[in-house]
Amino acid sequence: MRIAAFPKCFMDDLCVKRTMTIFDWIEQAATIPGIEGLEMYDGFFESFDLEYLTRVRDALRRHNLAMPMMCFSPDFTHPDPVKRSQELWKQRRMIETTAFFGGRTCRVLSGQRRPEVSRELGVIWVVACIHSLLSMAEECGVILAIENHYKDNYWEYPEFAQKQDVFLEIVNRIDSKWFGVNYDPSNAVLAGDDPIELLSAVKHRVVSMHASDRYLKAGTLDDLRQSDGTLGYSPNLCHGVIGRGLIPYDRVFAILREVNFDGWISIEDGMNGLGEIAESAAFLRKYIEGAG
Repeated sequence: MRIAAFPKCFMDDLCVKRTMTIFDWIEQAATIPGIEGLEMYDGFFESFDLEYLTRVRDALRRHNLAMPMMCFSPDFTHPDPVKRSQELWKQRRMIETTAFFGGRTCRVLSGQRRPEVSRELGVIWVVACIHSLLSMAEECGVILAIENHYKDNYWEYPEFAQKQDVFLEIVNRIDSKWFGVNYDPSNAVLAGDDPIELLSAVKHRVVSMHASDRYLKAGTLDDLRQSDGTLGYSPNLCHGVIGRGLIPYDRVFAILREVNFDGWISIEDGMNGLGEIAESAAFLRKYIEGAG
């Protein structure tokens, strides 16, 4: 198991305001103890031209940082088939980009949970879209990793497959070594599911993991789950240092060791400074080394 970092703290700076570049993030991340790689998100990139991607790869290599995971958010539940085709095109570009960096996994999601799209139809669309990507994933040597997700920062609605039963229905319909699960324990909590129960159900399919911990500034988890889906994350939902929140990481790592998981674990943290990512990395390292 190896540790990567994802700059949850800089999402808007990198993707919206553009007050920070991907090179700025690489420079800052290189100073964080315990980080071996950086998970990327398509919105961080100013371009996907070869010259620009080569500059990013060179910057990573200068700091001995890998790019093991690409975080992408395709919307395969859009009712317009043209839009779904466009999402497939973007996902293929992300598979190619992941391969360019030597990455192992590229995230794939289901899409947004639109009120007008039924569960049955949404599942059919999502499974068909992912199946159509598997041959390219194999050609590129990249595993598509579906995440039990809560909500992309820039989506209107929460994840279609947020709930465990829908998520497992999709996962169990796709049998390929080029498809697996990116497990996020705190997202299971937000969905009203038991993160240990979910991990137990997918433990043999897990190829990567998001490590995060959550707490609420106000209200309850039920309040959050019953919200009608405002854009982005709820202001009452907070990331914190891993090991200090709601997730029983001792049980998570016991299951990961049981199945000999050897993938990357990406920290989603740092909302109160990069020092939090370092603290989270130190916490995870103890478990990886068996001392936790």
